[in-house]
Amino acid sequence: MFQKTKVGLAAAMLVGGAGLVAGAAQAQSTDQRVEITGSRILSIGAQSPAPIQVLTSEDIAKSGVANVQELLLKLPSLGQPAISRTNSNFSTASAGVATVDLRDLGTDRTLVLVNGRRYIAGVPGSAAVDLNTIPTDFVERVEILTGGASATYGSDAMAGVVNIILKKAFTGVTIDVQYGESEKGDDKKGKASVTTGLVSADGRSHVMAHFGYSKQGAVFSKDRAGNEVDNISTAFLTGDAADLFNFTTPFLSSFSPRGRIFFDTNGAAAGGGTSRTFDAQGNIITVNTNGAGGATPTGFNRQEFRTIAIPTERYLFATKGEVAFAENHSVFFEGNYAQTQTRTRLEPFPMDSADGTGGLYPATGIGPAEFRVGAQILANPLIPAGLLALMTDTDGDGLKDYSFTRRLSEFGNRGNVADRDTFRALAGIKGTVAKVWDYEWFLGYGATKESQVSSGQVNVLNFRNAMEAIPDVNDIDGDGNLTEAICIDAQARTQGCVPANIFGAGNISAAALQYITAPGLLATFTSQKQTGGIVRGEPFSGPAGPVSLAAGFEWREEFSRSEFDPLQQAGLNAGNAIPRTEGEFHVSEVYGEVRVPLLKNLPGVRSLVFNGALRGANYSTVGSVSSWTAGLEWSPMADLRIRGTSAQSTRAPNINELFSPPSQNFPQVLDPCDGVTLADTSTLGQRCRAAPGVLANMNANGGVFTLNQADLQGTSGFDRGNPLVQEEVGKSWTLGIVYTPSFMRNLSVELDFFNIDIKDAIVSTPRQFLLNQCYTGDTSFCQFITRRPANVGANSAGSLARVDTAVSNSGGLTSEGFDLTLNYAERIGPGRLNSRLAYTRLEKGSVVPAAGSAPDPYAGEVGAAKDKFALSLGYSMGPFSVATTTTYIGKSAIDDQLLAEFGVPAGSITVPAKTYLDLQLNYTLGKSTFYFGMDNALGTKPPRFDTNALITGASTGTGTASDVYDAIGRRYYVGVRLAL
Repeated sequence: MFQKTKVGLAAAMLVGGAGLVAGAAQAQSTDQRVEITGSRILSIGAQSPAPIQVLTSEDIAKSGVANVQELLLKLPSLGQPAISRTNSNFSTASAGVATVDLRDLGTDRTLVLVNGRRYIAGVPGSAAVDLNTIPTDFVERVEILTGGASATYGSDAMAGVVNIILKKAFTGVTIDVQYGESEKGDDKKGKASVTTGLVSADGRSHVMAHFGYSKQGAVFSKDRAGNEVDNISTAFLTGDAADLFNFTTPFLSSFSPRGRIFFDTNGAAAGGGTSRTFDAQGNIITVNTNGAGGATPTGFNRQEFRTIAIPTERYLFATKGEVAFAENHSVFFEGNYAQTQTRTRLEPFPMDSADGTGGLYPATGIGPAEFRVGAQILANPLIPAGLLALMTDTDGDGLKDYSFTRRLSEFGNRGNVADRDTFRALAGIKGTVAKVWDYEWFLGYGATKESQVSSGQVNVLNFRNAMEAIPDVNDIDGDGNLTEAICIDAQARTQGCVPANIFGAGNISAAALQYITAPGLLATFTSQKQTGGIVRGEPFSGPAGPVSLAAGFEWREEFSRSEFDPLQQAGLNAGNAIPRTEGEFHVSEVYGEVRVPLLKNLPGVRSLVFNGALRGANYSTVGSVSSWTAGLEWSPMADLRIRGTSAQSTRAPNINELFSPPSQNFPQVLDPCDGVTLADTSTLGQRCRAAPGVLANMNANGGVFTLNQADLQGTSGFDRGNPLVQEEVGKSWTLGIVYTPSFMRNLSVELDFFNIDIKDAIVSTPRQFLLNQCYTGDTSFCQFITRRPANVGANSAGSLARVDTAVSNSGGLTSEGFDLTLNYAERIGPGRLNSRLAYTRLEKGSVVPAAGSAPDPYAGEVGAAKDKFALSLGYSMGPFSVATTTTYIGKSAIDDQLLAEFGVPAGSITVPAKTYLDLQLNYTLGKSTFYFGMDNALGTKPPRFDTNALITGASTGTGTASDVYDAIGRRYYVGVRLAL
């Protein structure tokens, strides 16, 4: 219903608009005033007061990208995205969404606009826009404004603005067809689009539309060198930081499809107790997870099933138009509809009878092997006799029991199929009054709807019923078989309970699977209602030129709801417990902007202009907030312009930050107590031993706190919002020069310094920081940490059961550096050269994880290299042209907090710089352009990290930081663009 309704409405907008274009007859005078980039002001020939980078439609066409995110991520001012198709395979929601993050200050601090107006969020509960929903062929240019811009554009513009400007008018029909794949034969990409438009004879009315389809295939972890088998950085085994880039392979999961049975829980989790598994023939054998001593490994290789890049399929429709109805007055509209489907795939579920992963017996991890039925003691007949003989009574109830871990391969791979529908419609009226004032009013509505089905999950309650089986000695089912297994719970039997045989690979029957399987469901809905108006003009002139004014208002209402199925919400499907999240807010805003020429044509002052903006907003959640910007532009001569801005920006908390209930996560953390001894008299040693489980572990392991493989491969925790969180405030300044030498008219040089400092930042305190503080600093953070008091299943006594975190205004963020942009074009030989260099130096970048704590510097670390640049070169000669983009990511250090765990100084261990080359060749024949392109033409390999993502910045299963570096490899594509 949602899809049909929105497509129908969008089509009606196009058809109606086309009819109006065809019938328009009145002429409209050409307005020479245009909106200044990065401003709301209209002026003639004015330039931006703030640093701006612009990507044109030609840049997009010559990149061959499927969405705008792929091109934006090549810019050095962009940080690693929160979500992309190469870092979201393990996401429980929003996998494959395409977001952007300016200055590495967080996606929610980058405001994405379309034609200067808000766009519906693609991630429930946030303001993050899914760039998959904006067709690349419909884009005229993308303006990237860095630095605080809340006064001009509103909340969320703490780091800056990405303003996507759609094409204003288009005539004719353009068809673009493209196909590509990687050199490994995967990452297949197909793309087809049709863009069409009409312009009235007088040029004052126009309408255009776009229909597009694209499909990007999967890239699996097993198909990339170094990723075929589970591994771990050897440093986490030896404690020596020099081993960070040495890898122990295999380092398999101890959760095997054959099952691992613990029947002496007092010692098993610490590695000295008794457990057994099964060989391929079902014989009982000892456990040898990684095949030590040349034995056959009993562990499980998760990399065989994991995904580096998830497949994404999109259908796009977009339309826009403007129709004049009177002299200097017109109506306009914009419409978008996008249907996106993404598929994730990862290994089958690891079931644990204990806690931490939605276990069957979360309190103790112990399940019964025997049952008291009247005067009889009956054993589960599915348990092999040899295994039952080894079991004992560990909980004192007089009955044998056991714990287990098992990979649920019979249930198939985990993963989800998500269908997202995004719709946006906006219409308004604009015009000019008295040849002085321009006005505009608009009304818009947008919605994103997601339906997700997850596979490979189970109903924990049913699984527990199916595990508790006895022989049918009383012939309850009347078939005469007194030895067959039946579920002991009579009510469960009436509901279809079938015993589950977990003892050996492939032994769970189809009937048991049907009873236990519980596909996960997720439904989300996000909506945005908005209206706004603006009046702007140049009502009078001063001695130095016309004074430009702009004033306007905006009203917006945001709503979001995310709701998993009841089992997921309660954590009863063996996965994350994620409750329903729902919330809304509305905000009313007024703003004003002014541009005042102060001096002109004086000695040393060719021009001096003041720019200022002020915005006041009232939120239903945090109340009144304000933002402002002040700037000067000084041109001492025609060739040189000096510009500077100072700004205060604000960001109100989003729906997730305010209203999210505790939601379960499984983060990767390092336990500070690992390796601590009974003899350690330091603060760390004393605080670790204060935990009963840690002390018991030491006593059982020769005085050393020892963690096993299961402990290293996962810890649970809960994330939660905070309805009391307030707005964050950022101060920023920029100072730069623009040099266009008269002796070289085709050269421009822009150098801009920037500084962004955010106080009272809305953050979820990092878990590693919580752990480090608890054991070496502020003990108040210990309230977020839960340790196991005793061995539980595969986990050791004292190991981390949970590390929770919550949202608060306790953080701070800083980013400081400079941008250098060079543009040069010249006719060389028989053709023309176009070039652009964009370089960013990140001098300082730090995070304050909690109030009163020291800043944690991140500048120069993986994901935030100090030096990055993008060099674009193009050469055209007649019908031929070639375009190349060279992207450089400088040498980066491993996270200083991780290095501190190994006792080595920050910056002492680094990953090398990486350089990528993309190119495209074009040949134009008549109205057709044929093109061939290569991405990562040099075949640059990413730095290798462990597949468990214990090295900070890595993405699980990809073996690298796949949102920073190219984890796919060399790719080719061909296409043709036809103009009809």
